[in-house]
Amino acid sequence: MENITLQVEGMSCQHCVNSIEGALKEIGVSGKVNLQHHTVDVSFDKNKANLEKIKEIIEEQGYDVV
Repeated sequence: MENITLQVEGMSCQHCVNSIEGALKEIGVSGKVNLQHHTVDVSFDKNKANLEKIKEIIEEQGYDVV
């Protein structure tokens, strides 16, 4: 498993948490949003997902990965 922390801008509430974590779960990625630090900790199998796809999924939800 690969673990990485992404800086994500635009998150401010529980809806943001649910949106991001839910979308990542749909592609088999475990995501944990930290609103206070504006981060998302992700854990994924490199054979099933890649970092570019994870960033794309988060950005499709309306947030900016920096």
